[in-house]
Amino acid sequence: MKSLDQVLVTHNEAAHRFEAKLGDEVAVITYRRRGDRIVLLHTEVPIGFEGKGIAGKLVRAALDFARSNHLRVVPLCPFVASYIRKHAEDQDLLPPNERERLLAEPAEETNG
Repeated sequence: MKSLDQVLVTHNEAAHRFEAKLGDEVAVITYRRRGDRIVLLHTEVPIGFEGKGIAGKLVRAALDFARSNHLRVVPLCPFVASYIRKHAEDQDLLPPNERERLLAEPAEETNG
């Protein structure tokens, strides 16, 4: 596998997802746009690549996209919610009601 620094995340806008090609496999984070919000639905990393930081890199790309496009983030994906919970610098991307909900929930263990 390439080192994490060499893994390129691309935005496949037509498919509503961010992708990282990993040889013959692809890791993805899927989303929906709703006005000024991006709803992050699901993060999926092939089993052989779990625990290597790929999911975090996908989330980082999605959050950077949201920030640069002035979008609020709604994290329906448990991995994304956990990531944002751990990265206070990204919590400003959440709408107030989502921030309250996210920070009130107990943290879940995820394997991204």
